[in-house]
Amino acid sequence: MLKKLIKLLKFLNSNSKASQIANSFCIGMILGLLPKNNLLWYVVLVFFMFVRIHKACYGIMILLGALIAPSLDPFFDKIGYMILTYGPLENTFADLLEIPFVGFTRFNNTIVMGSLVCGLLAYIPVFFLVEGLIMLWRRYVSPVFLKSKIMTAFYKVPLVQKIQELEK
Repeated sequence: MLKKLIKLLKFLNSNSKASQIANSFCIGMILGLLPKNNLLWYVVLVFFMFVRIHKACYGIMILLGALIAPSLDPFFDKIGYMILTYGPLENTFADLLEIPFVGFTRFNNTIVMGSLVCGLLAYIPVFFLVEGLIMLWRRYVSPVFLKSKIMTAFYKVPLVQKIQELEK
């Protein structure tokens, strides 16, 4: 975990585009909010492991989203219930359940549907928010943060030095 955090800090300051980091952040957020006991979660996880995104940010956001998601489950339940009981879509959802293996995605679960829809709706605003924060980080915070006494002491910790040597 410490190694991933160090990689993330290096990546925030690298020449990579802020949009790449924001994209991996948002995809990880969607996966973090989704319940982990369905085929949909595993399909999305594996699919994005083969896409070129920042894996450390992706993994960290999955973990953070998973910590936040249980407190949002009542909200996801209400949203999912509204979507699944929406009259014009009820027959479509019933027909989808007849397709082999689609039922394993558990899209008919109100929490799965609600968290998926909320994650997809939050994607664009969170993307632009994170992209703006990364630009602010790179321009103003990073130069001051890297020269601070805390960071110089952090880089003197033997474990951190060993991790840096492994990456070289």
